[in-house]
Amino acid sequence: MDLNLTDEQQMIKETMKRFTDEEIVPVARENDINESFPRDILNKIASLGFLGGPIEEKYGGAGMEYISYGIMIEEIGRGCSSVRTTLSVQISLVGLTIQRWGSEEQKEKYLPMLCSGDMIGCFGLTEPGAGSDAVNQSTTALLKKDEWVINGTKTWISNGGVADLAIVFAQTDKKKGHKGLAAFLIERGTHGFSTIDIRGKLGLRSSNTAQLIMENCWIPKANILGEVGDGFKIAMSALDNGRYSVAAGCVGIVQGCIDASIRYAKERKQFDRPIASFQLVQDMIARMIVDREAAILLVYNAGHLKNKGIMATKEISIAKYFASEASMRAATDAIQIHGGYGYSNEYPVERYFRDAKVSTIYEGTSQIQKLIIGRDALGIQAIR
Repeated sequence: MDLNLTDEQQMIKETMKRFTDEEIVPVARENDINESFPRDILNKIASLGFLGGPIEEKYGGAGMEYISYGIMIEEIGRGCSSVRTTLSVQISLVGLTIQRWGSEEQKEKYLPMLCSGDMIGCFGLTEPGAGSDAVNQSTTALLKKDEWVINGTKTWISNGGVADLAIVFAQTDKKKGHKGLAAFLIERGTHGFSTIDIRGKLGLRSSNTAQLIMENCWIPKANILGEVGDGFKIAMSALDNGRYSVAAGCVGIVQGCIDASIRYAKERKQFDRPIASFQLVQDMIARMIVDREAAILLVYNAGHLKNKGIMATKEISIAKYFASEASMRAATDAIQIHGGYGYSNEYPVERYFRDAKVSTIYEGTSQIQKLIIGRDALGIQAIR
């Protein structure tokens, strides 16, 4: 793998760096305080032609290869993880899932609107009683003539309260276990479908999060994604895509912590000299830089495998586990370097800290990532 960026990758990096600095960073603090969903920023990303990311150009996407996509997400994550989360769900969990598993009719109907920003998507897997245990879904789907009737509740769904389209996982026959799981496409406005926003989160405060409620929600038979029994495979393939973008976004958090810490360490004086001259401050910044470099290599390696069409679940889990934990370490050290000011939202590092924490939880906790890595090493077969 050539580690030098191509001209196209460099152009994407420079474009998204400039966009992040000019459009995302100036409003990140205010959006965080007000818990404001950044729809205007999504529209601007769409105007650049990047909202489709790796989605094929014939469906309105940018047709990016995966390292370019990781670079784009990294730069956005450096500015605001709430925007990054919104984008990851829109592209990785929804767009790419429909592209892989949807019928041609479904792809032609939904993908152009997702890529243009005319439609926001969400991914409804997590339930009040089913987080890491994705197989045990309480949401049910019963086929009655030519319609599916869906009942259940999903929670902690990013984009859920603003989404125009939801991918919802449900059990068609509990006796069949994971072989009875299926994924369905539900549009906002469907009778029996409603959402309730979740507010007061520790981090990702300008990323919308909601409960999805299905009460005798009737949808056309054709709104199934794939076939009955494909639900678990669909969920796992989607999570691979989502974890890849989380890992790339966490590289951005680490870079943000480095940038903020270097600026502050050069400006802040103690004992009549800048704290940048203190070896223990240098030690913390050096650790961030080493973590950044390692995380970049892990993300690019996973992207390289995805570009070649090679199943990269283990490599993506390694990247997600390392990068998310690295973002927490970097944010902790960045606050320490900033001292009391790091505890205030006058500086961005306290937001990095709050946003980083969820990256070790959602789309597979750090413990689940280690389970995947360990099982692969031991040759233990997971459910497929």
